[in-house]
Amino acid sequence: MGSVEASENLVAGTPPVEIGEMRLEVVVVPVSDPDLAKQFYQALGWRLDADLTVDEGYRVVQFTPPGSLCSIVFGQGVTTAPPGSTQGLQLTVHDIDAARADLVERGVTVSEVFHDVTGIFHHAGTEGRADGPAPGHADYGSFVSFSDPDGNGWLLQEIKKRLPGR
Repeated sequence: MGSVEASENLVAGTPPVEIGEMRLEVVVVPVSDPDLAKQFYQALGWRLDADLTVDEGYRVVQFTPPGSLCSIVFGQGVTTAPPGSTQGLQLTVHDIDAARADLVERGVTVSEVFHDVTGIFHHAGTEGRADGPAPGHADYGSFVSFSDPDGNGWLLQEIKKRLPGR
């Protein structure tokens, strides 16, 4: 067995999954350099949950964004997907402008705030982007985008008040 590094910020676990429930727990993010990716996600202020080197060529690094119940995992031997091939990973924030400013402060290259011309969601890539937040900062309508060092694509979406049932 190799080295094991766990988060110093241990928190109480979530309740067990009930019959009939399915929770998105982990998203695998393909990276070329786990150490570079680890530095990037640490700089975002995400919680390091684990850095496990089990065997030569098999390493699992897990991070959780602040307030999220879902984590990301990357490392060596955890996916056959090409580094940077994951796109559209989406995080919800309360204030898109403050979240963007925080990323900029942390040294992340981030897009300007945009909304989609349809007002529905967002197109793939940069197609259909209109400058600025959604009119009136409408919930679900304003976005910013950024990428990790490999080009895995992330979006922040502003939601202050969720629709009923969500």
